[in-house]
Amino acid sequence: MLRLKVERALELRREKLARQRAEAEVDVLRADAAEPYAFADMVGMPRRCGRFSRFIEKVAPADISVHIHGESGTGKELVARAIHARSRRSGGPFVKVNCGALTETLLESELFGHEKGAFTGAIKRKLGRVELADKGTLFLDEVGDMTAALQLKLLRVLQERAFERVGGEETIQVDVRVLSATHRDLKVEVDAGRFREDLFYRLHVVPCHVPALRDRRDDIPLLVSHFMEKLGPRTNSAVRRIDDAALARLAAHSWPGNVRELENVIEQALVFASGDAIDVAALPSFLRAGQSESTLAVPAGQMGLPEILDDLERQLIQRAYDKTGGVKTETARLLGIKTSALYYKLEKYGIGVIAGRASGTAVGPGFGEDEDTSPGGGEGP
Repeated sequence: MLRLKVERALELRREKLARQRAEAEVDVLRADAAEPYAFADMVGMPRRCGRFSRFIEKVAPADISVHIHGESGTGKELVARAIHARSRRSGGPFVKVNCGALTETLLESELFGHEKGAFTGAIKRKLGRVELADKGTLFLDEVGDMTAALQLKLLRVLQERAFERVGGEETIQVDVRVLSATHRDLKVEVDAGRFREDLFYRLHVVPCHVPALRDRRDDIPLLVSHFMEKLGPRTNSAVRRIDDAALARLAAHSWPGNVRELENVIEQALVFASGDAIDVAALPSFLRAGQSESTLAVPAGQMGLPEILDDLERQLIQRAYDKTGGVKTETARLLGIKTSALYYKLEKYGIGVIAGRASGTAVGPGFGEDEDTSPGGGEGP
């Protein structure tokens, strides 16, 4: 009888642990699905650049660490996903951790999990991302932002495939492949004493450089087409194409924000496009003027910079608000801001608070271009 009770207790514990793991995996998958860049395959480079495609095909099957470096917004996560999708671990989980988005304490718990009571607020056991990535791939984004203490714990995972949860004594063995990325130069960080040299060589088995968008302008038409197809159904399904003049403006821009900036521009252009095509008038003002942000004309002095920026912001919010029919959550999404921030700005500019439009003379995009600045006039942001 006692033996049966013990076996039943052990079985219940196993079921509880399995349920906790399943719940944690669901949370990870939900967060992963919400990522704006979580589409299955890369666009541009692998299809156009044979050398880059061959690189991924070579390193993906080899169960080694790959360090991906490049400017912010170039698509480093997409490279990591492409490597995972073509690896022998493709049937396992792809788990991402942004090491630059959390404090040291939160990042430690996120990576390695914690036991119940490990610290104030730890009301139950939490499985970390390292444990959830077992039999799959762990992608450490902005790994250069890790503190020295966490670098040491990560080094142990790479060397021994083992760790302990925060507040726990049990050593947990894992089988993970680690891919890492950063916009920093890790060799410079090592030389400066901010990054462990032994960890650098563990992560940097195979380096991969993702070029900036300005260095692969031939990809722009393909990326534009992809973003129109992706964003069109929820933004402006009437738009089917982009005209040559607008595409030329995009090709001439330096894209300091890389692919992420291009996606943002296309989403704005879809909002303000008329008819079935994105034309120059639908592009943001700095592209309509044929200038980059760094070469905008200096105002003549009738309005100060704060007033000009406020007025441009007001115009963009008003037009987005009109486009969504006054639906505030959708307006906030189009503008890329939180709903709470939108409410503040609506009240600040008097948009939607009283009948009619907010007062004030609009400054046209490009600071003084000939444009209909009457209420509802003009289609560009």
